[in-house]
Amino acid sequence: MKEKIPELKERTYAIEDEFFSPFAKKSKDTAGRKRPEEPCGMRTDFQRDRDRIIYCKAFRRLKNKTQVFFSPEGDHYITRLTHTFDVAQIARSIARALALNEDLAEAIALGHDLGHTPFGHSGERILNKLSPAGFRHNEQSLRVVDVLEKHGEGLNLTYEVRDGILNHNKHKDKSFPVTLEGKCVCYADRIAYINHDLDDAIRAGVLKQTDVPESIVKILGSSSRERINTAISSIYSSSRGKAEVSMSPEVEDASERLRAFMFERVYYTPFAQGEEGKAERMLCFMYEYFVKDPSAMPPTYLKLCDDYPIEQVVCDYLSSMTDRYAIYTFNRLFVPKGWTFGDELS
Repeated sequence: MKEKIPELKERTYAIEDEFFSPFAKKSKDTAGRKRPEEPCGMRTDFQRDRDRIIYCKAFRRLKNKTQVFFSPEGDHYITRLTHTFDVAQIARSIARALALNEDLAEAIALGHDLGHTPFGHSGERILNKLSPAGFRHNEQSLRVVDVLEKHGEGLNLTYEVRDGILNHNKHKDKSFPVTLEGKCVCYADRIAYINHDLDDAIRAGVLKQTDVPESIVKILGSSSRERINTAISSIYSSSRGKAEVSMSPEVEDASERLRAFMFERVYYTPFAQGEEGKAERMLCFMYEYFVKDPSAMPPTYLKLCDDYPIEQVVCDYLSSMTDRYAIYTFNRLFVPKGWTFGDELS
């Protein structure tokens, strides 16, 4: 029999009632799950969602998915998993400063990139071109938690976490999460990837610290620590006591200029585009192969073909791959193996 300690959850509810901003989403006020289920005796629903995400297979695969550089040789480059932890930490810091629900912000942050492709955003652009229905990693992340995990059962997360995952990339889609905690993740995601991608580019020798325009450095700072602190402080000053999460115009403008600088000097360089061309050829070959022969996919994905278009399921499979597994699968399918002969002298 499961032990229940209801006072732990009730204590959390009491703390939220006493200390949270009136604009926070309190755990007891969740809109609930698609499928009703017995509540946990100790954890709030948002705490439970966080645990479900951390223990799912898609989360574990993030450690071998690229953030910027494809399969980098080195131990200290940012992966999709370390990026996710960065986003979760920054989102919690913003939520704590604004007296919002840290558990909700963390759950959204931990799940926001579960549907990301191998080969970083290049993989996303490639699958978006290949799939008749298009491909967006935020929509795929929601599909992971709703459909693909637990052999087709999904994780049955709360409405607020699912909404935050779907709408975390506000600058692209002009869509916004329904909670302020979700908006914390929107900012945390951008703060994390711009700053840590810059660190990776400097580490790789693509940029020097002095290449960053002085007008940006003067506002945001010269190090990752300074830039992140500037961003969080700006959000706190602009948002405290308000039913919104925003950044000061000056800091937001400098952040956008830093992002544009990264696209010009890192993301869209001839070298990066050359590597993207290689990834595109690999994914195109595999996409066409599995569309023509779905039986070559693992049984879990083959079963999905009964309910979803084959093109969707192939995207499910390809997007689930790590960089290394994608390369391995491509080699297994398309690179001839050498013959093995006995000793020629015998």
